[in-house]
This record gives sequence, C-alpha cells and structure tokens, in this order.
Amino acid sequence: MLVLGALACLPFFPQGGALVDLGSGAGSPGVPIAVARPGLRVLLVEGARKRAAFLEILLRDLRIGNADVLNARAEAAGRSPSHRERFDAAAARAVAGLPVLAEYALPLLRVGGVAVFPKGGAADAEVAAAHRALAVLGGMASVHTDPLSSDARIIVVRKVAPTPDAYPRRPGVPVRRPL
Repeated sequence: MLVLGALACLPFFPQGGALVDLGSGAGSPGVPIAVARPGLRVLLVEGARKRAAFLEILLRDLRIGNADVLNARAEAAGRSPSHRERFDAAAARAVAGLPVLAEYALPLLRVGGVAVFPKGGAADAEVAAAHRALAVLGGMASVHTDPLSSDARIIVVRKVAPTPDAYPRRPGVPVRRPL
C-alpha cells in the first residue's frame, strides 16, 4: 500500500526538476517516485542515522541513480543555503500535521513549487487548521481525493510567495509550537 499511495501522488509532481522527500524513513514516497519519474532528481531527507544508512543501501542495491540521501533534520535542510528554495516539489508521508509540514517543506521550495502530502479523511480540517501557517510561509493548499482510496485524501500546497528567512525555526520548535 505504501508504493500505491506514493504513486497516487504522481499526477501532482513535475516530470523533471528536483524533489525533496522529508522524513523518508523506509523510502516512501520518495523511492517509488524516483523509480516512476527518472527525470526527477530526488533527495531523501532522513534525520535518523540508521534509517539514512538503510536508504543509502536501498538506492545502491536497486540501482536508483536519480536519488540521494541527506542525513539531516528537515529544519536544518531548510536553513541550508545549498537546499533552501532549490526544489520544484516536496513530499512527506506520516511525518506531522500540515502546519508543521508546511514549515518543513515550503522553505525548501522555489516559488511556484508544489508540496504533496497523502493524508486521511481529516485533510480538510488539517488545511483549515494550517491557514495561518500557510499564509505566513507563502503557501496555498487544496485537498484532492486519492484515486486509489475514496477515504484517503492528498493535500497539495503550492508555494505562491517567498518564505520569510526566519523559517524554518530551530529543530524541534515547529513540532512543539506549530504556527
């Protein structure tokens, strides 16, 4: 189901460019996206060293050449000049609520980029709860029905304005004090 869920997000991603997968864990959705979109450069961001090492082995053994692993927290990646506003797309699955996800993803996206988050049936409530965070961070969200599961939703956040330099905040702060 993890692979199918990742593939359900494909229509929202560009054919080429760069995508960042936040909190990659076991590799979903980033690895299936990298396989399905060979023209897309995928960066798997994983904060846990052991999981990042697993992802390195997975990419090597599956010979996935259009993906790399970054062992870092999303907040650190978003503050790094080598990653900030460098991506056309972002993805994350089961990482956090939308206010926190927006703070992780939007600093990494170029204006015009898109963040895609598979969610459950409460996606509309998450979007409503994230209204302030999205406004501050430069995003606009819409909710789409997952074509593979009528009770699942996909939240698509378009970056419509630059994210202020103050975001993301220090590691751990977005989760403790969501916008």
